[in-house]
Amino acid sequence: MAEVDRRFRDHRGILVRVIRWEPDTRRVIYLREGYGHECFSPLEQFQRKFTELKDCHEPVNAIPANSDKP
Repeated sequence: MAEVDRRFRDHRGILVRVIRWEPDTRRVIYLREGYGHECFSPLEQFQRKFTELKDCHEPVNAIPANSDKP
């Protein structure tokens, strides 16, 4: 498990903060503002539906689907 702190916008324009990457389950864990629980998405789905807001990190879409990199 890798702790991260990166901001993304989903396909509906809602901001989320990615807090964790789980390479063993290939899940991205994130928080939605105003929602009290952690959310998760399979990496492949996350890559399709989310766009990173910061340009100081590698965009998640540039991560190969078979990668263990967050």
